[in-house]
Amino acid sequence: MNTLEDLVKIPSGKAVIEGALVLPEQAKGLVLFAHGSGSSRHSPRNNFVARVLNGRGLGTLLMDLLTPEEDKTYETRFDISLLTQRLLLATEWVRQQTAIRSLPLGYFGASTGAAAALKAAAAEPSIRAVVSRGGRPDLAGNDLSRVNTPVLLIVGGDDHDVIELNEDAFAKLRSIKELAIVPGATHLFEEPGTLEEVARIAADWLEKHL
Repeated sequence: MNTLEDLVKIPSGKAVIEGALVLPEQAKGLVLFAHGSGSSRHSPRNNFVARVLNGRGLGTLLMDLLTPEEDKTYETRFDISLLTQRLLLATEWVRQQTAIRSLPLGYFGASTGAAAALKAAAAEPSIRAVVSRGGRPDLAGNDLSRVNTPVLLIVGGDDHDVIELNEDAFAKLRSIKELAIVPGATHLFEEPGTLEEVARIAADWLEKHL
């Protein structure tokens, strides 16, 4: 299978969003990754999930929504509005690229990136699916009830505080939704087999809704 891999640069005011685009031949859809605080497009966990999605025929765009300088500041890392704005900008950029503009789009968010993905989906109804991995969907606030996109929340079974936050957010969602708890997993899904389970569940959800 021929796969296109490309480093892309998306202008955002004075900043530039850098992303790694991987597009399998005859891709069935494209998933934009929104990383969490302190993470980047080089995150080994998100790259693992992305490779599984690529194997299922889904394209992926892993992006740094913050510049290295911005990511050094705690307040900026948790600026959900800024992360959302950047994600929507990247979505608009995708819509302007001839080779990928017609692909169904989904979001995959981790940590604070999950809140940005949900807020962006509330503002961009064409998004077909959202997946949150160990995310903070609660930080999407009132936008949760405005999301019409199918949402999958994945949490580790031993990540007790985050389970509670996800359950609260889940109750506020009005769209098609599912809360998947991976047994024996902590926040980063470092336990054997748990990240593989995350990738499988996420790929099933995205394939179904894209």
